[in-house]
Amino acid sequence: MNSWIEYAVWWHVYPLGFTGALHSGPGHRLTRLIDWLDYAVELGASGLQLGPIFESETHGYDTTDHFRIDRRLGDDADFDKLVTAARERGLRLLLDGVFNHVGRGFRAPGHWFAPTVFEGHDGLVELDHDQSEVLDYVVRVMEHWLDRGVSGWRLDAAYAVPPAFWKAALERVRPAHPDAWFVGEVIHGDYAGYLRESGLDSLTQYELWKAIWSSINDGNFFELAWALDRHGKLLPSGLPMTFVGNHDVTRVASRLTDERHLAHALVVLFTVGGVPSVYYGDEQGFRGVKEERAGGDDEIRPEFPATPAELAPYGWPVYRLHQRLIGLRRRHAWLARATTTATHLTNTAVALTATSGDRRLTALLNVGDAAYTFPIDRAGMRVIDAGAEGPDPLTVPAHGWTILAAD
Repeated sequence: MNSWIEYAVWWHVYPLGFTGALHSGPGHRLTRLIDWLDYAVELGASGLQLGPIFESETHGYDTTDHFRIDRRLGDDADFDKLVTAARERGLRLLLDGVFNHVGRGFRAPGHWFAPTVFEGHDGLVELDHDQSEVLDYVVRVMEHWLDRGVSGWRLDAAYAVPPAFWKAALERVRPAHPDAWFVGEVIHGDYAGYLRESGLDSLTQYELWKAIWSSINDGNFFELAWALDRHGKLLPSGLPMTFVGNHDVTRVASRLTDERHLAHALVVLFTVGGVPSVYYGDEQGFRGVKEERAGGDDEIRPEFPATPAELAPYGWPVYRLHQRLIGLRRRHAWLARATTTATHLTNTAVALTATSGDRRLTALLNVGDAAYTFPIDRAGMRVIDAGAEGPDPLTVPAHGWTILAAD
């Protein structure tokens, strides 16, 4: 089964925004991503997680044809070029499957549709997942693109779909694609229960996402410790997708009240269990605020330049920090299944110790205004990275961080 996921780090791109296609006419824009694959590899990513690429009416989540590439992005030939280029670099592809709802232009018999729209959005008509023909359709779509070379699916609004629907679909898809990975978008609720009932491999870890930035902003690491305890109990059910940013939320650089704490958020992301996903632009320190209005996502789904060389110079230090921490993660791939606990805890200082068997790594985070000396035993541990050196390995400067690992 999909053991490769334990080594995965995704670079998450929203293609319609990234390529400038969102408010444009037809064009062959999908292949623009090829010029960014080396950038993703150098970042440390092992896979490209794509937002919607299928024919849609506006933003991609109002799909009208799941078998056709959005004409603003190109066609099947463009998709095949991207798959080939990614494969040449060892990058896997994860597609965004929007199967809870469709756009109003989606052509299907009337009984395929539920009498509701998705979360009040008039342009997003919900499908009736009790209909066997809807199940057949979703299975065909999944198999079609898996056959074309992708490695899995991120299932949009999975939380709004009965888990039994996913279970039935995957029972039919997995025999021919046992290596594929399926992650559901689930925002809150019984994560472990949903994984068990749906048969999905993973889900989006929104609870940890919120705890990371709010505990740092509030100077309340007790919230993070609580979330990590719940996170650890979830890991045996399936490795969740972890993140500090995505296409639906305000960027982490804008969310944090003190820019010095971006590194702290990243240290947590890359040292806790799960499958990390980095949203394009976050690795350059991009800012962007999501607003609840028409067009309110545009700021967090921007166009990228044609090549990495055209990026502004001030984002590269954040990119290099990502490289360091992703490199650390990949050298300690066992972290994917590690349980992280707070072995020392105050409001503004926390020692987060990740363990798996006899392997151990400790991240020391200090968001306070003064240096902090952690009263922990560091026998057999050495510093493997740090924001800045303190007078000794257990003294972390104000607003600093240190990572130690067992020899």
